[in-house]
Amino acid sequence: MPHPALSYAAPSAKAPLAPFKLDRRAPGTTDVLIEIAYCGVCHSDLHQAREDWGPALFPMVPGHEMVGHVTAVGAQVGKFKVGDRVGVGCMLDSCRRCESCAAGEEQFCSAGASMSYNGYEQDGKTMTFGGYSQRITVDEAFVVRVPEGMPLDRAAPLLCAGITTYSPLKRFGAGPGKRVAVMGLGGLGHVGVRVARAMGAEVTVISTSQSKRADAAELGAQDFLVSTDPKAMKAAAGRFDLILDTVSAVHDLNSALNLLRTDGTLVLVGVPEQALPVQPFALIGRRRRLAGSLIGGIAETQEMLDFCAEHGVLADIETVAMADINQAWERLLKNDVRYRFVIDMATLKA
Repeated sequence: MPHPALSYAAPSAKAPLAPFKLDRRAPGTTDVLIEIAYCGVCHSDLHQAREDWGPALFPMVPGHEMVGHVTAVGAQVGKFKVGDRVGVGCMLDSCRRCESCAAGEEQFCSAGASMSYNGYEQDGKTMTFGGYSQRITVDEAFVVRVPEGMPLDRAAPLLCAGITTYSPLKRFGAGPGKRVAVMGLGGLGHVGVRVARAMGAEVTVISTSQSKRADAAELGAQDFLVSTDPKAMKAAAGRFDLILDTVSAVHDLNSALNLLRTDGTLVLVGVPEQALPVQPFALIGRRRRLAGSLIGGIAETQEMLDFCAEHGVLADIETVAMADINQAWERLLKNDVRYRFVIDMATLKA
């Protein structure tokens, strides 16, 4: 029998979220049914529900930072049992056959991964609905374990913000002896600072004003650079091995590239709504690289959670009730959150 789930959905583009009833499938042989305790609120939830990134599917139940407990398992499930603390991130499935899937990088699935919402299951017909919901049914292959002792509410944003920053920091060599800059101190950036410090790098926060200097230091950054200060930017030219750019607004990539040393890398994880121009000489002059990164595969996401648990890396959050989600979205549009909203799903009542 299907499992009814009260949820919140956007009925159409830019419409307020409202209560929405849906049915989660009964667990198949390799599925787990998860009672969602907390769901993080990502800026991409707004972008997709507002169709900032193109046409979307409605009704839309957002949410791809889900944590909770297993309440039922299929007959062949071997990884989890009832009561386990688990999480589900941005993906629910993939083809599992292509080169990317075989390499454990399901996010690059050639056939297209089934995203947690605003997408389709692998049958190409069944819409996916995300974590602004009481429960969800997911194949065990796309479920990760939340380490014991890690608070579920502060772990939820790691399913997106954590893996989005951990994956490129690891891939591009953040570590002891490396100078890493994090551009933007928001939902992604504040986690990126903590992860880079835990990896052993020397970390600088780059921001447009002095207002976040104290926060940057509290998060573990050893230095702070104001991008609107020409003298400071000139003095920092050629300083960094790696810049993690988390900024989702239009900004000057060329001045940021000038901060890289020879063979340095600027990796984009923020997604501005407009294209960002790049001057070729900003790259050519010192053999610099401009790269991009998405999330990570399921194995790397589990690796990230284990790393964060070991090093005490968590998100700074403000918990909100489900009924207040529209106000939270309005505040998010104004960057009025420090640093991530998380919905307490216990507040979702019929």
